[in-house]
Amino acid sequence: MLAKPNRLTRGSDYKATVRRGSRCAGAHTVTYVGTSADTDAPRFGFIVSRQVGSAVTRNTIRRRLKAVCAEALPSIRGGASIVIRALPSAATTDYATLRADVVRCLERKASA
Repeated sequence: MLAKPNRLTRGSDYKATVRRGSRCAGAHTVTYVGTSADTDAPRFGFIVSRQVGSAVTRNTIRRRLKAVCAEALPSIRGGASIVIRALPSAATTDYATLRADVVRCLERKASA
């Protein structure tokens, strides 16, 4: 689970990261990485729409994405805002494939 300082909570933060951040597309996710001058803890947000599946499926995908980000947290530079959008194909993929997809984008765009 991600601690409160590591979560994006406001819609305006999501919008700013998606619009102004750099984008990395994977097979099952799209990762947006925004930067700020702050050296605060990196913050994560997740977008899992109804197109992904039922509420149970969406929550499972969101929990998996949170676990991947919590594991990758030490390697992310401070001040980064990261939004991960799950694509509909994420519903049928296993955890290892989803993890590889997200980690590849995080290493490319947000590593310290």
